[in-house]
Amino acid sequence: MRPLAAGPQRGFTLIEIAIILAIVGLLVGGMLKGQEMIASARVRGLVSDMDGVKAAYLGFRDRYRALPGDYGQASMNIPGVLATANGNHNGLITASGVAGATIDEHIAAWEHLSKAGFINADYAYSPAPETTASAPTNPYSRFLQIVYDSAYGNGTSPAAHNVKTGNQIPSRMLAEVDRKIDDGLATSGTFRFSAYSGGGTGGAAPAGAGACYAASGNAAWSSTSPVDNCGAASLL
Repeated sequence: MRPLAAGPQRGFTLIEIAIILAIVGLLVGGMLKGQEMIASARVRGLVSDMDGVKAAYLGFRDRYRALPGDYGQASMNIPGVLATANGNHNGLITASGVAGATIDEHIAAWEHLSKAGFINADYAYSPAPETTASAPTNPYSRFLQIVYDSAYGNGTSPAAHNVKTGNQIPSRMLAEVDRKIDDGLATSGTFRFSAYSGGGTGGAAPAGAGACYAASGNAAWSSTSPVDNCGAASLL
């Protein structure tokens, strides 16, 4: 029996190829746009979180004439706060053993703020390390912090009260946040780089100069070659 003759092979026409390329382009464009929207939402969320904490801090200070976490009469004036979460009332929010603090005031701050109704959460104080029951987290599951220290900027900054974003945040995202709310630079203004390790357990501190931001020049955040593990502090 003679084999059947193979029919003529037919490839894609130029029009079909153009249609396929257009569809692929739309799919890729949609994916990139989706990623941009997610990144933008995270930037807005982080800005909102920092603004919310600042507003809560100022509101608490105005109402109680004391600072959250440092408040020595919190258990008497804030329903649900135990005496074990009272600070030493010296005007500084510090870790236990620093400036006379007998508790981790930077963690107690979240209980004071939440039980006083200044933030929409319910945190209960427990000594370091932080947990999700004692402190809020950023979008990358690392802990925010309200504290009086000098762990921000280029390492030579004077101690001041600040709100830390926590780490594991891409430097490109912090650059966008800084451009929105400050001067866009990592070691100046009110929003600066921080080497804070993010609290809790298993945190690795950001590398800082030469990684999260330029080691020379104007200390711009690393945007073209972003680094994943970075963090910042917003001065109060």
